[in-house]
Amino acid sequence: MKVDFWQISNDPVERVVALIAQRVLGSGERLMVVSSDGDQLDLIGKTLWETDPEAFLANGKSGEAGAARQPILLAPHCNVENGAENGANHVIFADGEWRGEASEFARSFLLFGENTLEDARSCWRSLDGTENLERSFFRQDGGKWVKVA
Repeated sequence: MKVDFWQISNDPVERVVALIAQRVLGSGERLMVVSSDGDQLDLIGKTLWETDPEAFLANGKSGEAGAARQPILLAPHCNVENGAENGANHVIFADGEWRGEASEFARSFLLFGENTLEDARSCWRSLDGTENLERSFFRQDGGKWVKVA
C-alpha cells in the first residue's frame, strides 16, 4: 500500500484533487474522493468537470444512481467494507482527515493544510513500522509539486 501526504499551500484543495485525479484516471484506475464537508465535495465535483476539456474528469456522488459507473466517486465517508462503490483502488482524503479504511485501497492521498498539519504529522508517525507500506510526502515549491520524503 502507498500513502502520499500532500501539504496544501498555494493551490486550493479542489485543484490538487483534479491534478491527482488526472493522473489516477490516466493510469486506468478509479478514484474515491472523501470529505465530510458537503460544500467541499460539491466544489470538488464542479472543479473536476471544469478543469480540462481534454481530461474529462467525470464524477458522481456516492449513493446516487449510476455511482458504480463513475470513474471518480465523491463520498462523505469511506464505507468500503465490501469495496468501493465504483471499484476504486485509490482514495483521496480531501478534508485532511485520515481514515482507517485507507488500508482497503492500493494508494491513499491525505491532503492537509496548515490547520490539519499536526494531525498529518501524527498520522505519519502512527504509520511507522506498518508492513508493506510506502509513504511519501509532497509539498509545493515555486508552483511545482516536489517529493521531499
